[in-house]
Amino acid sequence: MTTPRDADLRRIESEVLVLLRRIKRVLVERAHAIHADLGPTSYLLLSRIIAAGELRGSDLAGSFGVDKGGVSRGVQHLVDLGLVERSPDPEDRRASLLRATPLALERMAALEQARRERFDERLSGWDDADVARFADQLADYNRLLSDDNC
Repeated sequence: MTTPRDADLRRIESEVLVLLRRIKRVLVERAHAIHADLGPTSYLLLSRIIAAGELRGSDLAGSFGVDKGGVSRGVQHLVDLGLVERSPDPEDRRASLLRATPLALERMAALEQARRERFDERLSGWDDADVARFADQLADYNRLLSDDNC
């Protein structure tokens, strides 16, 4: 017999899958808003570099749980597009530090501002308490999954 909780858990899973499909589409749109030749994977790398301010390629690979070779190709693509620059790591001359270029920072800032405005518009029917509650629940959900391989 299916309980109401079972039905709700299935519904959550279904809604998360809908969200994942939308996220894939949005990543493509955001990547192209930064640069016409930027793909979603490179967009994610760029976002992480911007969030960190500056980091090594090995740290970037570690944050995504992927091999350095794949990240290295993605970083080279970002460098070729003029969105990321490398500089020698003063602590280890064999390594490079990655940082976003002013062009990338400018384009990402404009994209984030437009995204926040659109998001606020879509949630305009929610009162502040509903928005805060949803943010808290989403953060709780993500914390629960942080040690999982979902």
